[in-house]
Amino acid sequence: MSDRYQGFVSTPVGRLLVKNLGLPNPTALERWSGDAPLVDGLVVLGGSGRLAGSLPQTLDRLGITSATGLADDARAKALVFDATGLVDTAALVELQQFFTPLMRRLETCHRVLVIGTPPELTSGSQRIVQRALEGFTRSLGKEVGRGGTVQLLYVSPAADAALDSTLAFFLSPKSAYVSGQVVRIGAHGATTTDQVADWTRPLAGKVALVTGASRGIGAEIARVLHRDGATVVGLDVPQAAGELQTLMAELDGDHVVLDITAKDAPQRIAHHLREHHGGVDVVVHNAGITRDRKLANMDADRWNSVIAVNLTAPERITRELLDSGVVNAGGRIVGVASIAGIAGNVGQTNYAASKAGVIGFVESLRDEVGDGITVNAVAPGFIITQMTAAVPFATREVGQRLNAMAQGGLPVDVAETIAWLASAGSGAVNGNVVRVCGQMMLGA
Repeated sequence: MSDRYQGFVSTPVGRLLVKNLGLPNPTALERWSGDAPLVDGLVVLGGSGRLAGSLPQTLDRLGITSATGLADDARAKALVFDATGLVDTAALVELQQFFTPLMRRLETCHRVLVIGTPPELTSGSQRIVQRALEGFTRSLGKEVGRGGTVQLLYVSPAADAALDSTLAFFLSPKSAYVSGQVVRIGAHGATTTDQVADWTRPLAGKVALVTGASRGIGAEIARVLHRDGATVVGLDVPQAAGELQTLMAELDGDHVVLDITAKDAPQRIAHHLREHHGGVDVVVHNAGITRDRKLANMDADRWNSVIAVNLTAPERITRELLDSGVVNAGGRIVGVASIAGIAGNVGQTNYAASKAGVIGFVESLRDEVGDGITVNAVAPGFIITQMTAAVPFATREVGQRLNAMAQGGLPVDVAETIAWLASAGSGAVNGNVVRVCGQMMLGA
């Protein structure tokens, strides 16, 4: 699906109207392809915290060029500031001193990262300063424009050596539609990670289950995980069996056809994964439905079906896979929530409840799982699909423009975020809910 407005504003007439009327002018976002470097340009480093000495070596391992300054005629593709050394409010001026001279020297579709210490691991003035970083990064994300993104990474000291996967994602075009996010690394007992030999195939040798895989976002998730080296087991309902089988044949994967709400579905899935693959390394709960109606007009069937598919089934399947030992050591469980579960949406009390429940699912499991297993979720905003193409024009335009990037995302943006969470190198990333919404203006 294409964004017709974005195509229009790139024409001579469109550019004239944007200039004279102050209309939104979305930048064409860069997205990653397998033959491209992670970062096509220079990363400028700042700050003097505990990570300042190791960041250049970390980026070098990823094939990313960095420096602590910028030549007079040069431009930067990314800025990374180590704010872990800020311990009192007077030190916050270091953010202004580093960023202000460089903001006009950033290339299109740039990346800005601020690295801090989780406030809950500090006290007194340092806790105040570290919490202040959230307001700084969220506001800067709404200022940068030109396809740029801004993130805050809270890194526990015990996880200082586990940043590779997260830096590779947030500094690259893989994170094109993710901005204004606060990610905790090393929280909830996850402080170590596996070394990844080949960053173009971080899932080599892994088995990934993707529910709702036959079309749309689910199909794109399957493609990206396959690209990253995983053997994909796609799952969908009998009505979608033909599309599912065609896609899995394309990806040299496997398929399971069943209704995830069936009483025996968790056991059947566990049996298939154990018998055919010896277990599973990545579980992506993508399957979901909508049955919209204002609550005054909501019937029990609409309510129950949405809760059953979107929330109860993932909970039951995950419990069975964990209890039966089918999830391998170092496994990754990823749920698909929604901005609706954070900000709410008219006519979607059932859907929003189910997607907020997915966030509760992460919060419930993140401290329970062991053996190096992590649990995270993504929360998509307005993603351009066949389903959103059917939304009335005015509603669709508001949904696409009401974010810092003034455009909708693509299914691949959700898939890339899931691939980062699924990576063998993301073992220190646990208990996060990451919005893929272009920093939507609704919700926190």
